[in-house]
Amino acid sequence: MNNLISALIGALISIMVMLNGTLSSVYGNYISSVIIHMVGLVSIILVLLTTKSKVKIRKEAPLYLYSGGAIGVFTILFNNLSFPVLGVSITLALGLLGQSISSIIIDHFGLFGMNVVRFEKRKYIGLAFITLGILIMTIF
Repeated sequence: MNNLISALIGALISIMVMLNGTLSSVYGNYISSVIIHMVGLVSIILVLLTTKSKVKIRKEAPLYLYSGGAIGVFTILFNNLSFPVLGVSITLALGLLGQSISSIIIDHFGLFGMNVVRFEKRKYIGLAFITLGILIMTIF
């Protein structure tokens, strides 16, 4: 089930990059980012109301965990900047390469309190395929 959900998320991200990039061409990068996050805020408020969830701020959560929101803002902003020049597929492919490299580093060193999962040389094969795919998409 988690694999199916992850595949669905991948499809939704492609659609999101296209919609956000197109909205950015209408309103500009900064205003569209505000609109995108306002719509996201309204959406999650509706989910919270529908599920009758209560929001509690927990003091034991490390402060750096809250930086995900800022990272989300910059992710959308940078996608909106890249989209008109690179298109959806190369923007996403380069993003996936960056995600792969940073996740390998986080796993290998156990950063942010994660369990250590050592880098194995066979992972170079996957990174090589991703990089080759990006090169082929860029050249052709």
